[in-house]
Amino acid sequence: MNEDLPLASGSPTLEDVARVAGVSRATVSRVINGIRNVDPAIQETVRQAISTTGYVPNQAARSLVTRRTGAIALVVSGAGGESEEHPFPGQVFADPFFGRVAGGIVGFLRPRGIHPILMFAETPEARAQVITYLRQGNADGAVLVSTHAEDPLPRLLAGSGLPAVLFARPAKPIPISYVDVAHRAGAKLAADHLVARGCRRVATVSGPLDVPASQDRLAGFRDAMAAHGHPYIPCVEGNFTHDSGEAAMERLLAEHPDVDGVFVANDLMAQGALLVLRHHGRRVPDDIAVVGFDDSSAALACRPPLTTVRHPVEDMAAEMARLLLTHIEQPGHQVTSVIFEPTLVVRQSA
Repeated sequence: MNEDLPLASGSPTLEDVARVAGVSRATVSRVINGIRNVDPAIQETVRQAISTTGYVPNQAARSLVTRRTGAIALVVSGAGGESEEHPFPGQVFADPFFGRVAGGIVGFLRPRGIHPILMFAETPEARAQVITYLRQGNADGAVLVSTHAEDPLPRLLAGSGLPAVLFARPAKPIPISYVDVAHRAGAKLAADHLVARGCRRVATVSGPLDVPASQDRLAGFRDAMAAHGHPYIPCVEGNFTHDSGEAAMERLLAEHPDVDGVFVANDLMAQGALLVLRHHGRRVPDDIAVVGFDDSSAALACRPPLTTVRHPVEDMAAEMARLLLTHIEQPGHQVTSVIFEPTLVVRQSA
């Protein structure tokens, strides 16, 4: 690479990059457009020349060649439930889970010059807009976080043939790639830990039981407790919110006042449960041990800090983005699933 060659006046051009790299303009174009039949050493020389010259590719012109926008849609979808008091975007931003998903996706895509476009799809009209937006070529594909088991958007995306990856196993089998965590294994970690602490009257607060993750966490916990000789585990259903955790804990204490260990299916609900326990004068973990699920910011905000099953959301989100790029670059790539293993993070609540 010849860094001493003078650059033409004005903005750097492809010709400037080619002269500095010592290659043809066509070779520079192939590297910029991601065409793979270029020697890796030459690719690196061209990239260095791009950095040296400060050349910025013309995205519009590049899109004409690659038929790609350099953008993907990050879609948060539900099946309704919005109200004036609790608008859907507000529900999303109130949950630290979604910030972790967005952070993982952005962290993976930004170094690659790709940017997510945030879209909400909580109504039939909004879902139709997402499909139209993608079909019109405004984004190269979608990563989808669905908040409701009856959400039709995963099925619509699978049927459209558009590149898409889903966060978490779909409620019904459909041909779409997804990334998930081993929920049953995570719940077993919680059960094993509570039993090891000496808890004998254990209960659980589940998530909404129309959601596969909630079903799996509840089943995994009950199966593990049964293996430890505890065949009946009382359960109160929540909906993954702080308020529902409070309500569930109040009900558990009323119906099972001698409970000495609780597995709560996410950290936000556990945070609410801990407030109720403090209000009732129950010492945590001396009187009752509490284990959550997620290892979100809410776990550290709890008093005492929450023992919880780590849900590696950022890594999972980055894997979603990687898998989506594979689908974009290799049309017809087989749908696949990637399952992450959870770990237990022991703090002061159990």
